[in-house]
Amino acid sequence: MRVICLLILLSAIACTPNSDVTISGDLQPGVMEEGTLEQEEVKAYQLTLDSNTFIYGYVDQISVDVVVELKDAEGKLVQSFDQPAQGPEQFSFVIEQTGDYTLEVTPFEEESGEYTILIKDIEPLAKDPEKRVDQLMAFFSGDNPGASIGVVQDGKLTFAKAYGKANLTHDLDFELDMPTNIGSVSKQFTAMSVLLLEQEGKLSLDDDVRKHIPELPDLGEVVTVRHILNHTNGWREVYNLMPIRGWYGEDKLLKSEVLHMLQQQTEFQALPGEEYNYNNSAFIMAAEIVERLSGQDFPAFVKEHIFEPLEMNDSYVRSNPAEIIPRATQGYSNGETGYIESGDLDAAYGAGAIYTTPADLTKWLNNFASGQVGGKEVVEKLVTPGILNSGDTMTYALGIGVGAYKGLKRYAHTGADIAHRACLYYFPEIRGGVITLSNNASFATALANQMVDIFFSEHLEQAEPEEEKENAETVTVAEDILKHYTGKYLAEEMGLVIEYILEDGNLVAHPTGQSPLPLEPTTDTSFQYRGIEASVVFHPDAEGKYTRATHTQGGSDILLTRMPDYDPSPEALAEYSGKYFSEELETFYTLTVKDSLLIAQHRNLEDIELIPGKADHFNGNVFFFGEIAFERNNGGEVTAFTVSNGRTKGVLFERQ
Repeated sequence: MRVICLLILLSAIACTPNSDVTISGDLQPGVMEEGTLEQEEVKAYQLTLDSNTFIYGYVDQISVDVVVELKDAEGKLVQSFDQPAQGPEQFSFVIEQTGDYTLEVTPFEEESGEYTILIKDIEPLAKDPEKRVDQLMAFFSGDNPGASIGVVQDGKLTFAKAYGKANLTHDLDFELDMPTNIGSVSKQFTAMSVLLLEQEGKLSLDDDVRKHIPELPDLGEVVTVRHILNHTNGWREVYNLMPIRGWYGEDKLLKSEVLHMLQQQTEFQALPGEEYNYNNSAFIMAAEIVERLSGQDFPAFVKEHIFEPLEMNDSYVRSNPAEIIPRATQGYSNGETGYIESGDLDAAYGAGAIYTTPADLTKWLNNFASGQVGGKEVVEKLVTPGILNSGDTMTYALGIGVGAYKGLKRYAHTGADIAHRACLYYFPEIRGGVITLSNNASFATALANQMVDIFFSEHLEQAEPEEEKENAETVTVAEDILKHYTGKYLAEEMGLVIEYILEDGNLVAHPTGQSPLPLEPTTDTSFQYRGIEASVVFHPDAEGKYTRATHTQGGSDILLTRMPDYDPSPEALAEYSGKYFSEELETFYTLTVKDSLLIAQHRNLEDIELIPGKADHFNGNVFFFGEIAFERNNGGEVTAFTVSNGRTKGVLFERQ
């Protein structure tokens, strides 16, 4: 079966090399190469490439999850790719300088297995904006699950194009008027719905949520409607919490169960207004408020009050994954033998579940300027950033992010359901925007940023010229200094451990369960991650030891605390063995020791490996078991553990 599916995939992407550019070395366009990786092995392919060249292809991960990296002649990373764990790992590179390059394929973590690699094509880098978008969309064209793209300039949809397939079963091409799930981009429509009710005098953003949903528990502090719309409510996040109970994304989830989950919460994760913590539970409750105060189902309210006035005629709120949306795109994820169909999250409306098109979203973006729905005062409320209890201004308003991109003011939100991906950007100063909608789980929202760079370059702050970069002094840090920074660091608020190690004289970050990220020094203590827009600064304590660091990403500073060396023996691990029960989740876990590893077992889940961090603290090898902290009684006996995973913190399991 695997061989048959692979032949189908390969026949769909056969290509003819482009004669306008040259490539020499170990790989040639259209020629598939087979390979086998052992643990920690690196397969290196040498290439000589022309400048101003666009190259793209994929590694089919037959039986091994791989990381693909392109390095220049000096070994500097140009770009890396590590998205799906199976199926095609697609890559594309823009070659700026003629020279020798190395394309490296390495196994993720300690895996081994077989793969094939194919350069699909190589061609001159397009100068025309629309043709450049075609290159960016190479992975989502042909017989692949695709996307629809829109560019809005001065309020008009000046460029729109669909790529790839909307439905593989029926071989349907993706078309511009096919509604596509926009995931969390839906949240701004939910916030607008609440604001329209406030405009009618039916509520206030400063109301206690329990005034409208009295079944919610009184945890000693007031959660306001504003708190639920700007993610500062302190509640559990449903889609991070439910997997701990053995729930999968396509499993049935009643909206009443989301309310029940919140009723089971006995304390806040953080006091209301104290911190931003993205929360789908809150927006599901926001839709509940709309229904209770309007007397309408939420999908009907949004249609009557937003979609119809703006003539968004191809837009729908999907009430449940079984509802048929006319001409909707089918979502696809990567499976062991190719693409697999993926459904939608249940109980999602309010937090997501809107299907729409680039043309309809253009009408919505124009409402930011016209105020046709709600009026300009309501629109201004929608995009006014929240204020934390500390007085700090957030970069999130009501259901929408507010910030800047390369000096240009931007309203933004991304969206992801199980397989669908979306991104919506609006630049109010120029009435411009970018829309990307995809039914392919591998679609990267970073493509939207590249489209902004292509179409709005004259409005953006320009990067430092390449010649100035080349003449800039290169920072080097001696190995004996870098050794001071190595070790495991805990990002407690994320439930994530990052280990910094030395590899070939360079510092490399290894986040638990993720691909390694090389670091480039900017000073003796500060470093820039390669491949992502993030940095880290290491801080000495009073004794000159480096025990803390600050990780900065997306405008947020995250404190990292160095963890002491911890390698418990099998006998020490056995202290944690036993059965544990969470009253909040009404579910059991059994902890046991297998092959010198502590394992968490659940009747509806595969075994979860618990990796030692520090004394009584472990990290799971799945996202929802991010950090496990054990508790002991006065006699030193293990009595309980808590689970945290970033959006959900401190879920208690007591030993039975």
